[in-house]
Amino acid sequence: MAAPNIETIVSLSKRRGFVFPSSEIYGGLGSAWDYGPLGVELANNVKRAWWRWLVYERDDIEGIDSSIILNPLVWRYSGHEATFNDPLVDCKECKSRFRADKLVEETAGEGAALSDVKCPNCGKTNWTEPRPFNMMLQTRLGAVAEDDPSSLAYLRPETAQGIFINFLNVQQTMRRKLPFGVAQVGKSFRNEVTPGNFILRTREFEQMEMEYFVAPDAEHFQLVDYWVERYVGWYTGLGVAPENLFLYEVPQEKLAHYSRRTVDIMYRFFPERPEEPRQWEELMGIAYRTDFDLRQHSNKPADEEGKRLNADTTEDLSYFDEAGKRRFYPHVIEPASGVNRSLLAFMMEAYQERTTEKGEKRVVLALHPELAPIKVAVLPLAKNKPEIVSMARAVKGELQPSVRTVYDDTGGIGKLYARQDEIGTPFCVTVDHQSLEDEAVTVRDRDTWTQERVKTAELADYLKKRLKSRES
Repeated sequence: MAAPNIETIVSLSKRRGFVFPSSEIYGGLGSAWDYGPLGVELANNVKRAWWRWLVYERDDIEGIDSSIILNPLVWRYSGHEATFNDPLVDCKECKSRFRADKLVEETAGEGAALSDVKCPNCGKTNWTEPRPFNMMLQTRLGAVAEDDPSSLAYLRPETAQGIFINFLNVQQTMRRKLPFGVAQVGKSFRNEVTPGNFILRTREFEQMEMEYFVAPDAEHFQLVDYWVERYVGWYTGLGVAPENLFLYEVPQEKLAHYSRRTVDIMYRFFPERPEEPRQWEELMGIAYRTDFDLRQHSNKPADEEGKRLNADTTEDLSYFDEAGKRRFYPHVIEPASGVNRSLLAFMMEAYQERTTEKGEKRVVLALHPELAPIKVAVLPLAKNKPEIVSMARAVKGELQPSVRTVYDDTGGIGKLYARQDEIGTPFCVTVDHQSLEDEAVTVRDRDTWTQERVKTAELADYLKKRLKSRES
């Protein structure tokens, strides 16, 4: 069972401290969200799981962390200044503003005409002509920035360019030979025309992106399929049901300016929508970017008329293949995924509603243990008994160095179990009166609600093994 809609996760997130509306005490800010205590743990766990899987468990991937603000020339030669646009339309009646392609797709279906679409706010069909809207967010640098035209800069709309301009730095310092990849986790910013749907589409977001550099004569399309298969395996390995994933081959006419081929992995973010095509939204994409970016950022030879190309750049980002005694610009396969969308998919997938023996409905967030914000909760059966509280705190202190553990005595044991179920904690450890006599505690399993008595001296190893078995 998965969440019936995104609104269910919105309610759970606010209630239990995963995600809050940003600037809420001032009325909020459109499509801006803050991760709460549990949300930041979940997001960090998603990033750690990705980094471990991609960088630590492979021999061909390095990691970097590039600057959010880059030289503006980066965005000129990457093509973002000229082509990073969304089609913007206004309703002439109520002055509402929309992204034209998304408006048509979500209200009338792909292939329909804008003239057939009614404004969601006023119901009219009186639209302006679509016009390009550049999504890069501008900023100014310097003490007198407002008086200096050269102070214009951009908040990066993708992390990829920080990898491309560091290609030689990574390749040479780490003594890498093709093929190899460079991974990065970092914030990006896009001035979306119509952000919305909770954390699914925001102006500020975090990407988990990797550029995989290969020779020009590599089997590029097959490498796209290779990475699609790997990422599907990563998501399903962390709990996403295969039937909730869908592979979308992006048509040639919809490809980004740098892409020769792109496959989007779609997730069923909108199961409540009756029309099958409208249930899906992009989870991530895998693109074959050819050698476009490295060429664009390189100081290439003169053209036929003797004019130097990209005269602003100072570095040739080509690669010399010692074995083949040839120099070329590597081609790139790019898997790009988002922290927000991945986190939302994992939460929707983990959401369950179960009924207790007493007929009470209970929410259980059956997150993969690697992702769960809290792994173990230690609960004293009687918080007014100092010896029980003391023992419970001692158990928590012993577990904390090796596994994320919390202590909670803010309710009766039934309510404490329910709370931990709802935030995804795999195991609860209860210290009771008998524990004072036999040095044992009760371990409760989130997924089965079964309980087992375990000696405190064996508890840490027991929980490590149980958590490990759940992860495999």
